Amino acid sequence: MLQVRILHKISLDHTLKFENTAYLPENRDMKRFSYNVILILFLAVSSAWASAGQVTGVRLWDSPDGTRLVLDVNSSTDYSVFTLNNPQRVVIDLRNTSLKAPLPAVAQSRSVVKEVRAAARNGGKDLRVVLGVESLDGVKNFALIPQGQYGHRIVVDMGGKQAEEKPDAADPIAAVVASAAAKEKPKSGSFNVDAAPAPVAPPKSSGKTRDIVVAIDAGHGGEDPGAMGKYGTREKDVVLAIAKRLHDHLEGEPGIRPVLIRTGDYYLSLRQRIRNARKHNADLFISIHADAFNNRDVKGSSVYILSQRGASNETARWLAEKENSADLIGGVSLDDKDNMLAQVLLDLSMNGTIDVSEKIAEHVLKEMTKVGDVHKSNVQSAGFVVLKSPDIPSMLIETAFISNPSEERRLKDGQYQDRLAKSIVRGVKRYFENHPPPGSVFAQRGMRAQVSLPEDVTPGSVQISIESAPQNASIDEDHRRAEDRTRDPVL
Repeated sequence: MLQVRILHKISLDHTLKFENTAYLPENRDMKRFSYNVILILFLAVSSAWASAGQVTGVRLWDSPDGTRLVLDVNSSTDYSVFTLNNPQRVVIDLRNTSLKAPLPAVAQSRSVVKEVRAAARNGGKDLRVVLGVESLDGVKNFALIPQGQYGHRIVVDMGGKQAEEKPDAADPIAAVVASAAAKEKPKSGSFNVDAAPAPVAPPKSSGKTRDIVVAIDAGHGGEDPGAMGKYGTREKDVVLAIAKRLHDHLEGEPGIRPVLIRTGDYYLSLRQRIRNARKHNADLFISIHADAFNNRDVKGSSVYILSQRGASNETARWLAEKENSADLIGGVSLDDKDNMLAQVLLDLSMNGTIDVSEKIAEHVLKEMTKVGDVHKSNVQSAGFVVLKSPDIPSMLIETAFISNPSEERRLKDGQYQDRLAKSIVRGVKRYFENHPPPGSVFAQRGMRAQVSLPEDVTPGSVQISIESAPQNASIDEDHRRAEDRTRDPVL
């Protein structure tokens, strides 16, 4: 009986306990829900701390036109930029960001920036970077998304005020007419003057001869390292070294004045490179680069000019900007011309420039074959932006494949750089000796050159007649050049 009562009591206690906790499942769910909420909040806070922006690099690039500040950040970051006076400062505020990199030293002698300092704000949550500057001219900023070896970046440019462009001293349309006249060919039996351009009256001047201006553009620079070799060689470094050697050798040639577009390790936009060449009234623009490809066995040099397709696109772009562009064609303003005439004028200038570019490039490529391997035996065509000046003959030289280990070593070798630069000088000089620009020292030399005649020929006894080539021959030649320019340069 006792056992029965005990069992009954246990059973009754269990029943009563269950009845008093009738909502136990719901209470357990509430506890589980509370735990989940706490966990979510913890993870959210942890995630917020983990995703807070970090400035992982602070870099300054100085150039003749100004200074660029680059902030490397580990993620897309909200930021604002404003300026203050007395003293002049540029302020960059970054929300939810901390500084994890040392501040750069400032080159007091050259830089627009005289001081860089940074401090946390809002209880350490935000970051403020302050630049003490000597001028607030040309301050602009933009963000860059990850590309290549770089992640997110915030860029601030200062002192980038560009000089106002002036009309060119010579009319490139007159040069195109001279080029067309130079293509005229003699009748059979007459003296061969095929290579000599028809004389063109130079523009009025003080009577002094001028030097031929060659603009030398070392590709990439500063923030843009260009291609990278297997052993860490940067394209921007070797092409600047070659460009400087080319400058020095051209400077030693009487009648040629070389101009370096990029003189140090800083960034220049592609359009700015063209503007700098125009500012110096360049007769020729040479852009120096080093090629790269995923196949390290590919090697050799190449020379490019602007493709017809690229020229067509550029003409459209220039026309769209004609309201803001004065004297694009050597003093011929497009503001008062209708679009049809403007299209004709620009096409005439661009086509003539491409033709001259190809002739100079052929001379340069021929000389470069004597130095090393060439990747393409003919002048190639592509729509490189730096080649798109409508009135400056331009070429882009891929000196070698920096991705090829053996060529990477040669590109770093001073003697090879020197031989390469000399070959370019020979090609440029050879062209201008045969086609001297009017009013140049080279043209004066040509006028002074004496032509020896046979003993039985007296001055005035020989008549030289020049007749234009048949029209169909000209069409065939133009068709051939068009095919060459549109030839696919892809490997």
